[in-house]
Amino acid sequence: MKRVRKDNSFFQKISFTTLIAVYFLILVGGIVRSTGSGMGCPDWPKCFGQIVPPTDVGELPEDYREIYAAKRAKKNEKFSGYLEALGFTQLADKIRNDKSILVEAEFNKYKTWTEYINRLVGAVIGILIFGTLVASVAYRKTSPRVFYLSVACFLLVLFQAWIGSIVVSTNLLPWMVTIHMILAMVIMFMLIYLVYYTGKGDVQLKWKGSHKMLNLLFVISIILTFSQIILGTQVREAVDVIAANFEFASRDQWIANIGIEFLIHRSYSLLILALHVYLIYYLVKNITEKTGRFYNLTKLLLLVVLIEIISGTLMAYFAIPAVLQPVHLLVALVIIGLQYYLLLQAGNYTRVHPRIVTKI
Repeated sequence: MKRVRKDNSFFQKISFTTLIAVYFLILVGGIVRSTGSGMGCPDWPKCFGQIVPPTDVGELPEDYREIYAAKRAKKNEKFSGYLEALGFTQLADKIRNDKSILVEAEFNKYKTWTEYINRLVGAVIGILIFGTLVASVAYRKTSPRVFYLSVACFLLVLFQAWIGSIVVSTNLLPWMVTIHMILAMVIMFMLIYLVYYTGKGDVQLKWKGSHKMLNLLFVISIILTFSQIILGTQVREAVDVIAANFEFASRDQWIANIGIEFLIHRSYSLLILALHVYLIYYLVKNITEKTGRFYNLTKLLLLVVLIEIISGTLMAYFAIPAVLQPVHLLVALVIIGLQYYLLLQAGNYTRVHPRIVTKI
């Protein structure tokens, strides 16, 4: 894959900064979810109708819960109409008839400000994404894909913001939260591609093995990791229900009540570990120079997989510590991000034979 040679350090810096910010937002979002702060602000984009949220319930009207429940009901009715127009009639009816969606949480200043900070970080990312779009104009003629991908990324962020508002109005419906996370992953992949494609110079992989096999290993690792993340969302959804039932107390009893989703998720991690151990073995066997960014990032990938498994084990045996929940999700997305970046970099290689070196 031929990459851009245009020197545009501003675009490279802002796209990479935006990528790091997206990862940070995912971490903050994980903190919001692990602390049960998702409904800390019952409206969107403001928080309790204010640009800066209140710090005391006395700043709100006595019937604030009824007020914001009514506002969310109105928004959900509009969203149900969109679903019906797309043919999802049963889903629309389910949202309309689910009374639990309109249960309004009591004001908690800590949860309110946790969610508010999450929104501030999201706003900063919106600004960074717009900056990436502006910087991409320099590529409009020389490399249109950079410009149009930046446009698509900006539009997707706007759509993601709207989905975030629906997540709030539907009182954190599990499948809406999952869609919200998947869209964040798509944005992450788009930014990784932009960082790779506009990077300075090629990282040449001096390779004596099968390049198709290398690509296949990375593709399989991405598919398995994505599947594991989706399985993790199922576990996460089960934990959310259990946590609510226990009123976010008695954490030592949560794992026992999750069910088969947790067992599958836990066992699946061993398959992913085995795949990455083989991937490292295959790289060590076929790379002629054990140095360079590609080789080091692959070793880092194995290390991050081990960290992910360790964090999951600690969660299982130490009553799901709230501090580890967002870390566990973040590390999973770092893994799949590294896998995708390395798959892109694997396209830049030199085939090495005993007596002949051929540039592919």
